[in-house]
Amino acid sequence: MAEGNNNIQQQQQQLQSGRRPVRRAPGTTPSRTTLLPLRRTSHLTNSVSCWYCDFKTSVFNEPLFHFGRKHYRWLRIWFAIGMGFSLTTLIGVTLIMLLEAAKALNLYNGLPWLNNILNGSIFGFYSSAYKYSVSVADIGYMCISTIISVSIHELGHALAATSEGIQIEYTALFLAVLFPGALVAFNYDSLQIIPRASTLRIYCAGIWHNAALCVLCALAVFLLPFILYPLYSHGESLMVLGVSADSALYGYLSPGYLITKLDGNHVHTNKEWMEMVYLLDRQIYHTTNLKGYCVPNLAIAESKSAEFVNNRFKCPNDLTLFTTISCFNSRTVNDINRNATDNQLMMDSAYCFPANGVLGERKCGNGWNNVVKNDTDCLCTQDDSCATPIHLPGVTWVEITFSKPYSSECAQTGGSSYNESSCGGSFVFIGDIMSMSRSIWLTEYRPRWRYGFAYFPDLVEKLLVNIFHVSLMLALLNSLPVYYLDGESILEVALCCFGSLTPTIRDVVLRSSLVSGTFICCLLFLRSLLSIIS
Repeated sequence: MAEGNNNIQQQQQQLQSGRRPVRRAPGTTPSRTTLLPLRRTSHLTNSVSCWYCDFKTSVFNEPLFHFGRKHYRWLRIWFAIGMGFSLTTLIGVTLIMLLEAAKALNLYNGLPWLNNILNGSIFGFYSSAYKYSVSVADIGYMCISTIISVSIHELGHALAATSEGIQIEYTALFLAVLFPGALVAFNYDSLQIIPRASTLRIYCAGIWHNAALCVLCALAVFLLPFILYPLYSHGESLMVLGVSADSALYGYLSPGYLITKLDGNHVHTNKEWMEMVYLLDRQIYHTTNLKGYCVPNLAIAESKSAEFVNNRFKCPNDLTLFTTISCFNSRTVNDINRNATDNQLMMDSAYCFPANGVLGERKCGNGWNNVVKNDTDCLCTQDDSCATPIHLPGVTWVEITFSKPYSSECAQTGGSSYNESSCGGSFVFIGDIMSMSRSIWLTEYRPRWRYGFAYFPDLVEKLLVNIFHVSLMLALLNSLPVYYLDGESILEVALCCFGSLTPTIRDVVLRSSLVSGTFICCLLFLRSLLSIIS
């Protein structure tokens, strides 16, 4: 340790006196030396072309250099940990890449737990990210996340370099085609006069900073409800931030409304919402799950009869086709669905009734999740009949209960008591529930004041999640043994540090690894691209 400090002091004295420090290989004589960049570049030329443009500046050179030299001891410990992490990541990602290549060549089917990891890896990210339409807001999140992630990546290289006494030539922001980014430039020759371990720390610093950024983003998302607690409540109910104009819910729900129940089940988080939607979507394929209401016999008698047109039962206007049954057992349910499919319902059991007219009635049937708890599923009295809606296959019947606490009508009542007309209500959605769930913008946060900015928590949360994914992808990509990425430099220096190979064999191993890694990554990328197109 003392010898290392003496070498550092000697290099610093050489730099201050203008002498050029020399790094000698074992068994060689002094050769051509390289002077570290000691003076700031007087003029920087910005590059502009049809597909690439950048903006270079040297404003951050001195602050970064002074910070790196002031805290170089702590920074070297920090980046030494990062070096171990990056080397481990390089080995792990390389193994995953080889397993993916073997799977693509049908050499093995893969392991279930490993397939789950690979589906969220850099090879499966694009195919899952582009299954749904991308909005302008999503592009904005992606651009901001990319700029932040790349800037933190390059900041890691810069701090690692300055902690080793290497000055920065310039920093730059660039736009390549449509992809923004940042870079930090320093003299490549200056890396030849420092130990290889120091060079390896510099190359691994970007990956390590991206990993640290992922941890910070995950921690921030976890602590966000506590941070925003004075201004926002969290997890009480889902708040509507927007509804697509093409959505079936347009006109029923508006920004500021709270969705409290879905089919009688309370929903508090987006996860619960999606789980309920998925469960309800799966139920339409099971003929033994039907939803019924205990409708008074008098209301049924006053309802309109269904019309039998073109061998099908139809209801006029916006009425819904219902049928009454005595009890919900599997045999009766199968008969009803078969009859509904074959359009042979008895005229005396089919009638038309408004969908929202059954709301508020007692529920019967086994299609309600955790709402009807009875072994016989027959909860209706003698004056009621268990009526179930009949609709086309693939169509879901869903009750949505909402409240509007921020409306002027509800504010006049003080919100002390629930009023069906002023503070909320319920309605029935009939259609494709998966499309419905993607046409509405929900958040788990609710302002504690009427005029609070409801969009802020969702914007912050989405930005943190996007930064996490982009930073993770950047760390994994730069860990790959691929040309023009950090993995190339890390592998090259690592072979020199930890390998006892001759220069010729080392060069063969390096080139073969880079060529193979680049070729496999290109194949995997093309496979992901084809899966997106198909």
